[in-house]
Amino acid sequence: MTKNQKFPIPELLAPAGSLEKLKTAVLYGAGAVYLGGQKFGLRAAADNFNQEQLRKAVSFAHAHGSKVNVVLNAFLHDSDFVGLSDFASELKMIGVDAVIVSDLGVIKTVLEAGGPEIHLSTQASCLNASAAKLWKSMGVSRVVLGREASLADAAIIKNESGLEVEMFVHGSMCMAFSGHCVISNYTQGRDSNRGGCAHSCRHEYKIALNQSEQEKNAFFMSSKDLEGLRLLKEYVEAGVDCLKIEGRMKSVHYAGTVTKVYAEALAHYQVHGNFLSDRIEEWANELRKVHHRAYTQASLVEPAGQDSIHNGQDGEGVESAVAGPIVAVTNDAMVIEVRRKFHDGEELELVPFQGPVQVFKASKLRSLSDMPLTETKPGSLVKIALIPGASEHVLVRSTGL
Repeated sequence: MTKNQKFPIPELLAPAGSLEKLKTAVLYGAGAVYLGGQKFGLRAAADNFNQEQLRKAVSFAHAHGSKVNVVLNAFLHDSDFVGLSDFASELKMIGVDAVIVSDLGVIKTVLEAGGPEIHLSTQASCLNASAAKLWKSMGVSRVVLGREASLADAAIIKNESGLEVEMFVHGSMCMAFSGHCVISNYTQGRDSNRGGCAHSCRHEYKIALNQSEQEKNAFFMSSKDLEGLRLLKEYVEAGVDCLKIEGRMKSVHYAGTVTKVYAEALAHYQVHGNFLSDRIEEWANELRKVHHRAYTQASLVEPAGQDSIHNGQDGEGVESAVAGPIVAVTNDAMVIEVRRKFHDGEELELVPFQGPVQVFKASKLRSLSDMPLTETKPGSLVKIALIPGASEHVLVRSTGL
C-alpha cells in the first residue's frame, strides 16, 4: 500500500473458459482466474479443461504470478459424486489454489480428500454474517457473496466473520436468487443447477396481468449487466478481498478487455490511493466495446428495482470485432492469427496489456512466406509491420463494426 492508501488492493478474479482465455486474462492483469473441469461445474457448455489442460493452465498462471480457482459449484445428486474425491486430490497435486463450491456434500468430500482451499460459491446465497460464520466452521476460507448482497452487507460480513469476501464487479446478472432457477428445467429439460442453464430468462415472453388485458411481449425476466467501475472505491473501503468478473462462456476479447480495464483502475489506486483519473471515461468506453446488455449497479448500493430489468434485445450493440490475437513477434513484423478478415491499409486497434489502445494502419501485409497480400482470410496466419506495444497474445481489433 502507498502512504496515502488506507485499504489493501483487492484481488482481480477473471473468467477463463478456455486455455486461450486464461492466458489472455492473466496477461491483461488478472491476479487469479477461475475455470471448470470436465465435471462438477455449472457451465457444461463451456470449453472446460481436461487434466492436461488444467496442468498447463496452472503452470502458465503461476509462472505469471496468478492463481487458479476451479469451480465445483454444481448441486450434486448422489450419482454425481463418482470420481469427485480423486478429482479433488488431483487438483491439489497439480497446484490448483482453490475450489469454488456450493454443495455441503462436496465441501465434505474435498476436505476428506485433502483438496485445495475451499471458497463458497455465490450459488450458496451467503447474505449475512451468521451464515458466513457457519460456513467458516465447515472449512470455508472465502465466501463469494450472493448477488443480492450490498457493499454495506459485505463490510459487515467481512468484519464479523473474519472470512475473505469476494463479490462480483462486472458481467451478467441472474434474475433468480443467485442462480437457484428451474426455468430451464421446465422449458428445455436442462438443470440450471447441474450445469445445464439455457438462459431461458433472456427470452421474450407474452404476458398479461389479467384476462381483460391484452397480451404483450416482454423480456421481463432479463436483468441488465453489472458494471461496478465507478464503485471501486466503495468495494475497497468495504474490505472486499476479491473482485470477480463474470463470463467464462464469453469471448477472448471480453476476457482481455474487461480484465484490462479493472486491472488498470486498481493499479491506479495502488499508486495514487484513489480512483480519480482522467482515464475513467476511456475505461468506461472500453467496457461498452464488449458484448453486454445495458449496465446497472444492481444491488451494490440499494436493492435493484424495475430499472435493473433489461426489457429489450440481448445486447446493447455489436461487440468490437477482433481481427486476431498476435501469436508471434519478429524483428520487423507481428504475426496475427486472423479471426476476422481485414485488408492492407485498414485501420486497426492494438490493445496492449497496459496503457491506452493504439490506432494504426495495417501495412506490409504478407503471408508467412512473405508473399504480399491485399486482404486476409479467417483462420490464416499473416504478417503485418511491427508497431510498439506488440507482444504475443496481445489483441488486434477492427475499428469498424
